[in-house]
Amino acid sequence: MSRANGEIRLRPNKKQLMFITARQRYIGYGGARGGGKSWAVRVKAMLLARRYPGIRMLIVRRTYAELQLNHTRPLQTLLRGQADYVERDKEFRFANGSSLMLGFCDAQSDVLRYQGQEFDVIFLDEATQLTEYQFQTFKGCLRGVNDFPKRIYVTCNPGGVGHAWVKRLFIDRDFRPGEDPDDYVFIPAGVRDNDALMASDPGYVENLKSLPYALRMAWLEGRWDVFAGQFFTEWNESVHVTEPFDVPDWWRFYVTMDYGMDMLAAYLIGVDPAGTAWVMREVYDGRDLGEGHDGLIISRAAQKVKTLAAGRRITAYLAPPDLWNRRQETGRSAADIFAEHGLRLTMTSNDRFDGWMAMRERLKVVTDERGQPSAGLRIFRCCPNLIRTIPLLTYDADDPNDAADTPHEITHGPDAIRGFCVYRTGAAKRPAVRRAWTGDMWQDYRAADPDTRRYLLERWGEPANDPGKMG
Repeated sequence: MSRANGEIRLRPNKKQLMFITARQRYIGYGGARGGGKSWAVRVKAMLLARRYPGIRMLIVRRTYAELQLNHTRPLQTLLRGQADYVERDKEFRFANGSSLMLGFCDAQSDVLRYQGQEFDVIFLDEATQLTEYQFQTFKGCLRGVNDFPKRIYVTCNPGGVGHAWVKRLFIDRDFRPGEDPDDYVFIPAGVRDNDALMASDPGYVENLKSLPYALRMAWLEGRWDVFAGQFFTEWNESVHVTEPFDVPDWWRFYVTMDYGMDMLAAYLIGVDPAGTAWVMREVYDGRDLGEGHDGLIISRAAQKVKTLAAGRRITAYLAPPDLWNRRQETGRSAADIFAEHGLRLTMTSNDRFDGWMAMRERLKVVTDERGQPSAGLRIFRCCPNLIRTIPLLTYDADDPNDAADTPHEITHGPDAIRGFCVYRTGAAKRPAVRRAWTGDMWQDYRAADPDTRRYLLERWGEPANDPGKMG
């Protein structure tokens, strides 16, 4: 961007031009560091103010200091002669009636300052630093009785408290009822797309390459499955996720759950002879467990768990200790009510450190004798919420040994699996197969060494006849 005779000349790169010209209601941009996100936000705001006299816009950063550095000062230069900045209101006012307000949301409650206000266009710069609650609140501010476009522009890097909702909407495109896929678009961009930065600071890429693995993958490559602060860095979808297959009935089966008033997350797990746990089925439901008193809600939850376990002989139904807390008004616990509906629960440990360590041990990727990677916990692809939420867990800011309990929605599945991992589970034992051996089979068995005899027993099964009666 340059000025000639007072006229601003813009030189956006290819990705910035895609951002500027996008027309969807929700426009995501970025994914890696150095993609020119803040520049694109400022320029787009200026162009909209010119194009639509009277339009109301808002730019948001997480902190006031970031707002000052990334937008207030650069905009004062960019909009010189076009708009006056009113410090008291943190607002640029254009001669044609357009306005651009600057805001921040450091604390969760800061977003409440904007409730009741109306904006035609909102820019959430570095949106992964904002919570989903804050995003949803800003969506409610996007309105107005006019013909101006109604859009939210979201710029972002992987990581941060908002990683999960940004990834869900713009990367995974996993939409919920009421969310129209046609309203969302994501434009990936990184430092290599930013010609101006590459020319002015060619060493920037080398600096990013020197970062620790997680930061390097997120900030240089724009990877959304690896990011700084990720709790389970062991996660590798190509190893931990597998296509479903027919599981033998003689495996050991468990159901593990995390249940609360807002969510039921339950999983059917089969354990094979090697001790590997295979997560086979999933119930992940927080919307239709019913309304009313505890008994009604738990009755429906119990039915869902029974359906989950259908056709398998369950060794134990595992649940966290809080389900045994007795309600003062009734004297009964959730575990009591589950038992009344035919599910006798087994209490798991509530030690989060031991639980996470046990889960980390199962997620650890090892290489077998054939050179193939494997792990002690494998997940069928038909369990999408568990696959989605395990890699989204982040460290607790106050306890490096624990996972954060926010955003709350992503904790239910991992908590259920944590309960299973900390519970002592035994490997399945193949039932003895007995069959009648021929004389030749007995002769080969007698002549074999111990290792070969073990092989023959696995191949033929235990003998069901007396060798003395063979001819």
